[in-house]
Amino acid sequence: MKRILAGAAALLLIGAAPEPAPTPVSIPVTVAPDLGHALSGRLLVFAKKVTPGEKPADSVDTSAFNPTQTAVAAREVRDLDPGRPAIIGAETDSYPTPFSDLPPGTYRVQAVLDRNHSYAYNGRGPGDLLSKVVEVQLPGPVPTITLDHNVPATSLDTLLARAPKAERTEIENGLRALKPINFQSPVMTRFWGRPTVIRGWVALPPGYAGGKGTYPTVYTDGGFTSTLRSARLNAATMRAMMVQKKIPPMIWVVLDHHIATGTHEFADSANNGPWGEALTTELIPALEKQYRMDARPSGRFLTGHSSGGWSALWLQVSYPKIFGGTWPTAPDPSDFHDFTNVDLYAANGNFYHDAVGKALPLIRDKGKVIATVKQFAQLERVLGAYGGQFASFEWVFSPKCPDGRPCPVFNRATGAIDPKVARYWIDHYDIAHMLQRDWPKIGPDLKGKIHLIVGTADTFYLDGPAHRLQAVLNKLGDPVQFRFIPGRTHFDLYRIGKDRSGLKEEIAREMYAVARPNAKPN
Repeated sequence: MKRILAGAAALLLIGAAPEPAPTPVSIPVTVAPDLGHALSGRLLVFAKKVTPGEKPADSVDTSAFNPTQTAVAAREVRDLDPGRPAIIGAETDSYPTPFSDLPPGTYRVQAVLDRNHSYAYNGRGPGDLLSKVVEVQLPGPVPTITLDHNVPATSLDTLLARAPKAERTEIENGLRALKPINFQSPVMTRFWGRPTVIRGWVALPPGYAGGKGTYPTVYTDGGFTSTLRSARLNAATMRAMMVQKKIPPMIWVVLDHHIATGTHEFADSANNGPWGEALTTELIPALEKQYRMDARPSGRFLTGHSSGGWSALWLQVSYPKIFGGTWPTAPDPSDFHDFTNVDLYAANGNFYHDAVGKALPLIRDKGKVIATVKQFAQLERVLGAYGGQFASFEWVFSPKCPDGRPCPVFNRATGAIDPKVARYWIDHYDIAHMLQRDWPKIGPDLKGKIHLIVGTADTFYLDGPAHRLQAVLNKLGDPVQFRFIPGRTHFDLYRIGKDRSGLKEEIAREMYAVARPNAKPN
């Protein structure tokens, strides 16, 4: 009997042997002869499973708002030539899983050569190379994919089509009326050792050319993914709103804070350079000599949305004597106890999960979590080493490491926070902490100047740090009344009724009332 049992046990052990590992997936990618030679960049391959009855598609892409729907694999390439494929090993530098672990089935696959490493910032764009979409069976061998066409540029007409039809003509007229900014900054040029400029657009109010008086001036920059082109469209929109007398006559300076590493946010940074100093000591004085701007603090204002909102907040707190007020909307985190649900103050803190191991959410919609911090960060890592949101934060907030790059604030594989880097972030860029630490010095010039607005359903949970910031200011004796707009998200915050820009109009009128308390706005 013992021998029978022993034999059965041996058979069980043999039967429990692990299945062989799936065959690794490698993807060969080449380039058509007419697209050039010795090409370099970030080579990306996207794969999305075909669902029954799904219509053909001419594009396969990923999205932070559905990060696991499309698989991505990537590698850096140099000297990519026609007829000599580059092989992407889809097992290591891939997300959300090695391609060999994808559920078996038919997949639509597309390759992209991101030639300027901007994919993590704003996706594919002009200058990038694309393949056609092909269908393959995965896991399994993948035929050579050919990059055979360029990504076309988005025309201004396409961008204008997104504007309300009633305003389109005035926006087109506004585009022709704008004045470009292409200011070479001495302080930034010294920092980088090469000519470095501040770019943007100036929107002058109607009647400026025939008048003599000065105008209040608003400085603003865009959110993450904004560019010089979007700054131009925003400036034209503000000009159109003045022409239509929706907002008072002011000078709008719409700046571009996009650089190769993401957005510099006009912060004074160890990695990006002293952009705040360049703005306040160089560009603003130069513009006030060129245009009839009200060169008093009560005539200079700040606003911006998202990353631009954080910029507007940080500049006001860092340079309180220069600006007369800031109206940030849905700004990036202003209290690092809640850095999009991550507590940078916590001992043994982690970017990916809380103290009991629960995944930290990053993106929500209608109360439902649609992406976690871990998903977002690990997708960004595959898309590119710089330009993405978390990498951009590190270029702004982190100290410089011995390799010349920003010190990472967290480990991308495990989420573990580096406490020394987190402390540097807190000491230099946690606005709530700066206010508490420096209030005796800056409070007299700041009191009553911060007018933060955010939705209670903000897509990135940015109402949380805003509540914390308000509590800090109230405790310091600044009874600010931030506006938490019920049900509004990151993307519909400006809507009032049917007016998509209603909140912008309110903000402009509030600014004008500070600068011209006894004047009628129009």
